[in-house]
Amino acid sequence: MTTRDPRTEIREFLGSRRARITPEQAGLPAYGGNRRVAGLRREEVALLAGVSVDYYVRMERGGLAGASDGVLDALASALRLDEAERDHLFHLARRSAAPSGPRPPGPAATVRSTLRQVLGAISDAPAWIGNGRYDVLAANPLARALYAPVLAGPRRPANTARFVFLKPEAARDFFVDYDHITGDVAAKLRMEAGRRPHDDGLNALIGELSACSEPFRQRWASQDVRLHRSGRKRVRHPVVGRFDLDVESLELPAEPGLHLNVYTAPAGTPTADNLALLASWAATGHPAPRSAAPE
Repeated sequence: MTTRDPRTEIREFLGSRRARITPEQAGLPAYGGNRRVAGLRREEVALLAGVSVDYYVRMERGGLAGASDGVLDALASALRLDEAERDHLFHLARRSAAPSGPRPPGPAATVRSTLRQVLGAISDAPAWIGNGRYDVLAANPLARALYAPVLAGPRRPANTARFVFLKPEAARDFFVDYDHITGDVAAKLRMEAGRRPHDDGLNALIGELSACSEPFRQRWASQDVRLHRSGRKRVRHPVVGRFDLDVESLELPAEPGLHLNVYTAPAGTPTADNLALLASWAATGHPAPRSAAPE
């Protein structure tokens, strides 16, 4: 999949955000009951953002080049963008301003030995390192045991997005909140695409998922974006059973584009007990499939 035209991305993103806001939500009077557009009109967004209608129309048609941070902030407020959406808007604006500028390097494809040592030192919690493409680049033994269904295929690096959208039956069995997971994965991939539009591996993944998965196409068309942050993940392990895990996704400043993901559970909970069972299962000759990457 080739890099998409930033003007198209801007038009579709701003149009989708405008369409979801009613005049009442924006504090504007809704004149008449026969509105021809979903959500706000362009002139209403211009009014809320404090810019001319012509200027907003140019922006929504993809002309964000030259827009100041103040204008972008005003536009984000008018469209009630959350933190992830605001960041995405700024990424799109930077692409529009310098479409042929130097390309930032893609995320690392391997994990340094010292980071593998960190993973190895985390012995009581599943922990793995991945990138914004959802590649699983390295994992500690407990994570490999927990993610056995995701790591079962021969393709390396294993990729959670491919598992979710291209193996939906297995993914539904594994992820308790499968429908939520599909939206989350697609939204984070779109966020990554805004940050790294020239990442060939990411573009190829998006193209593959778009060609092979109708649910992905539907989720991608929503224009939703999300950040990699903390959260909750509920999975069903095929041997040990149910896990309700707290997740922390930590950026690695020395390795831009990589995240350390750690799954924990409060002491004394069924999930904490199951983590102990999982460690025992993995240590008794029934480990997960081969490592996501050589240790």
